[in-house]
Amino acid sequence: MLNFFKSNRIALLIFISSCSLYLAFAYDLERSHFIKLISLYGALFTFAYLFIEKLQLNFWLLACFGIIFRLLFLPAIPNLSQDFYRFLWDGRLLIQGINPYLFTPEFLLNDPGSLLQISVPQGNLLYQGMGVLNAGHYSNYPPVNQLFFAIAALFSGKSIVGSVVVLRLIMVLADIGILYFGRKVLLMLGLNTNKIFWYFLNPFIILELTGNLHFEGVMLFFVIWSFHLLLKGKWFWAAVLLGVSVSVKLIPLLLLPLFYQWFMSNTFKMTNLIRMTRLLKFYAVVLITIAITFTPFLSSEFVSNFTSTIALWFQNFEFNASVYYIIRWIGYQVVGWNIIATVGKILPLIVIAFVLSLTFFRRNTTIQQLITAMLLAMSFYFLLSTTVHPWYIATPLLLSVFTKYRFPIVWSLMVMLSYSAYGSDGFSEKIWLVAIEYITVIGFALYEVVYLEKRTNLVESI
Repeated sequence: MLNFFKSNRIALLIFISSCSLYLAFAYDLERSHFIKLISLYGALFTFAYLFIEKLQLNFWLLACFGIIFRLLFLPAIPNLSQDFYRFLWDGRLLIQGINPYLFTPEFLLNDPGSLLQISVPQGNLLYQGMGVLNAGHYSNYPPVNQLFFAIAALFSGKSIVGSVVVLRLIMVLADIGILYFGRKVLLMLGLNTNKIFWYFLNPFIILELTGNLHFEGVMLFFVIWSFHLLLKGKWFWAAVLLGVSVSVKLIPLLLLPLFYQWFMSNTFKMTNLIRMTRLLKFYAVVLITIAITFTPFLSSEFVSNFTSTIALWFQNFEFNASVYYIIRWIGYQVVGWNIIATVGKILPLIVIAFVLSLTFFRRNTTIQQLITAMLLAMSFYFLLSTTVHPWYIATPLLLSVFTKYRFPIVWSLMVMLSYSAYGSDGFSEKIWLVAIEYITVIGFALYEVVYLEKRTNLVESI
């Protein structure tokens, strides 16, 4: 034991320092204190870089560090996001048999004719916590996500802290699952298993997912498990898990076309007809799984409410965008007003066209090529999005672990600049900081794409 402390004294010192910074983040930080926030985060990111790239530590020691960092947040109320209040609201409705997609919190609490207003324990507190904007819209969280909200409500009674603890344990278990299956996938691809720590030890992941209770990690757990099963040839269960991931967060739907070349490749010793049949079966299982999870909630009102709420993210909301902000500025110069309602309908079509071009015109015949195509698709989608909350970057970050690209790691550092919008005087984005974020990320991405592709072509020619 004494030899362990001597040989790892620097690592343990950094570990203790990181613990103190995470505790400060969890229990002594307000979102409006941007200088403190970015200083703590910069220090934590530096420490993570030392752990992963410089200290050459044992895999399982790093895994223990990552788990302990997450457990430090266990009873902490999220301080950078208020979304969790809506999670608790939906969960408390669901365990009482009330469909959370049919009523807005505002309606249930403020409509004098509603008999349901007494159905939500601590309803006023949750309403105030989630904010007027969130409370005025229907829930847009898919059914498996709602299931986890219900579990938190079921096991915590009327305690907000208890519900937070349950949700946080779910997040921690999901991240441990990502560590487990991510390591297996890296081994199967012949890659360095310590690359998974750019996800598991990244302070961005610990703060945004475990700390702020965003469910990207749960969704990604099912995605990575699905990749692992695909590599083992178990396409049916891989499709089921991919369908479940969509029912946590809808974003994996964007990736479905990219499986085409992988299923149609010569890796499978069979005729093209059989390959196509298997691909169609894969898609069918994914879609049937999604349909099964949505079935308990289906109604015409659900479809209308859910789709209209999803559309709001493309046509009404703006935050931390890149290309869209340039388009918006051009719109002001040309027509004199914000053209988000129009652009919000066009940009998704451009994204779909880009994904289809990756599907049919880029080689995606190996699992690593497939994941790389997914990374490019996700990154392009977020670059054209009107709203890019920090936790969205978890998806390209994890995908990058299995590729040669590192620009999502840079993005996970720079995206925290977006919190400068939340000041003591209210919400006001600092466009110059948004510009610094995206100039850095896009510049690094272009360097990697040009340099790494050129190097790859040179090696292949030799």
